[in-house]
Amino acid sequence: MENRKRFGVKQDSFQQKSRFHKPAPKQNPDDFVFGVQSVLEVLNSEKDVEKILIQKGFSHDEVETLAREKNIGIQRVPVERLNKVTGKNHQGVIAYVSAINYASLSNVIASAFETGRTPIVLLLDRITDVRNFGAIARTSEASAVNAIIIPTKGAAQINSDAMKTSSGALTHIPVCRVNELTAAVQELQDSGFTVIGCTEKTKDTYFRHDLTGPLAIVMGSEEDGISDELIEKCDMLGKIPMLGKVGSLNVSVACGVLLYETNRQRMSSAE
Repeated sequence: MENRKRFGVKQDSFQQKSRFHKPAPKQNPDDFVFGVQSVLEVLNSEKDVEKILIQKGFSHDEVETLAREKNIGIQRVPVERLNKVTGKNHQGVIAYVSAINYASLSNVIASAFETGRTPIVLLLDRITDVRNFGAIARTSEASAVNAIIIPTKGAAQINSDAMKTSSGALTHIPVCRVNELTAAVQELQDSGFTVIGCTEKTKDTYFRHDLTGPLAIVMGSEEDGISDELIEKCDMLGKIPMLGKVGSLNVSVACGVLLYETNRQRMSSAE
């Protein structure tokens, strides 16, 4: 379990293999479209596409060209993978459709400073569990986070399951999808944000830092934590002290700890 303890988080018990293990939820038909023409239609629409699966050995030039133009990831997969998604005639291509429309980072930064509140944004590095992402979104909306920023590759799919877990929060909080989180961090820093990374790779606890100014919080995956490149970009690092026998927290819980300490400091400074 040591490789799971990167910043004091751990996989939920339902993700661990045991006699209590629950199977993954079935894919909602509204989360994907299949067949060349249907995929082309969704690519030409205003909907945001999470990713496209193309059968190995197949080539769909128009689909692939549009996907590259829109910066949508393409995965080459065996036909068995496609058949698990749908038993119908998929013609070797399936597109996963996002349940939301993504926001522009530059627009989010601009609007964040116009709200009258000190802005706070959240960056999620390779957090792929849909339920964790939904729980993080729910806490973020409740704690007045201005936006969640995720990478184009290696992030949880924003589907109906994520929407359900977020209790509708994802309809209220902007989500930005960027090619490189390091570039997003630099843009935030250039705009006046201080960036804190939540990691165990530091002696400092999170509550020793001043979190009252414009803030960006980086949370890493439960397997690998925050990447070394992102850690180097952060202005400060903070860890969550573990005082009991359990050695780690779930990432969505750890995220809530950081967000509410931020709000606590801000409310205290305003008194």
